[in-house]
Amino acid sequence: MEGVICFLGIGSNLGERRANCIEAMERLARTEGVSATRHSSLYRTEPVGGADQPWFVNAVAEIRTWLDPEDLLMKLQAIEKEMGRREKATGGPRTVDIDILLYGQAVIHGVDLMIPHRELHRRRFVLVPLNEIAPWAVHPLFGISARGLMDRLGEGGLVEKIGESS
Repeated sequence: MEGVICFLGIGSNLGERRANCIEAMERLARTEGVSATRHSSLYRTEPVGGADQPWFVNAVAEIRTWLDPEDLLMKLQAIEKEMGRREKATGGPRTVDIDILLYGQAVIHGVDLMIPHRELHRRRFVLVPLNEIAPWAVHPLFGISARGLMDRLGEGGLVEKIGESS
């Protein structure tokens, strides 16, 4: 079996947040060129940036994909749109958001795509669920594991487990 192991951040803070995250993971599992491997528990997380908005539910999914990064991004954006996402408002409220955190050990600095995710190492709401399923995953720019990145985080950004992983 070939393909690339990827980690995706999934979040929602509009509507039925838990159900939105679960539906996004189910849609991922049905996506051509993607094999869903596992996902973290669900976490209730404090909004970052624009604090005057509802709290999020977040998770991290591990997938194996045969798609190149740009095609994967297009599939993820299609899922977001199908689930009611209208525009990419950075840091703002959204029905669902699916970000490519890591695509194997690839480093991509494009206009529409940055891998690893540019804020991965700073975001507790991503690192906590990533550490649950893959504390060994290495950030390709820093050479530091997800566990090491977690250990370097300062205070802030409440993250509470609300559901079990599978």
